Amino acid sequence: MLRRNQRGFTLVELMIVVIIVGILAAVAIPMYQGATERAKASEAVAALGTIRGAMRVYFAEHGTYVIAGVDAGDQVTDPGVLDVTDTDLLGRYFSTECYTFDAVPTAAAFDIECDGASSTASQASEVSSIVRSINQDGNITNS
Repeated sequence: MLRRNQRGFTLVELMIVVIIVGILAAVAIPMYQGATERAKASEAVAALGTIRGAMRVYFAEHGTYVIAGVDAGDQVTDPGVLDVTDTDLLGRYFSTECYTFDAVPTAAAFDIECDGASSTASQASEVSSIVRSINQDGNITNS
């Protein structure tokens, strides 16, 4: 004799729920990972903006992006020449060592790069593959 008032889920219903949860996880995990990388990179972009602002002030004062004592086109690894301190650039993921910038020979352009592989910050291992650049026009590129 079969009872019609049994409570519970059938095996088919449980399998359908497991499949739906699996599909949602397969879609959500890559989206989450991309969002976390963008969030970490935003720290680098903010610091790049700080250096860019200092470069613009330098240009306003000197009429060139070529820094005194630095040959045009040379890579500058010490933002202190622009009155940008280590404290201005030290974050959770990126440190001062990450940032380099070039004053190109035309003296009217520059490119600043942040490479996470050079970081010595506390969470540096999480950003080793992140590289961002900004130029004098504020164009940000991902490398």
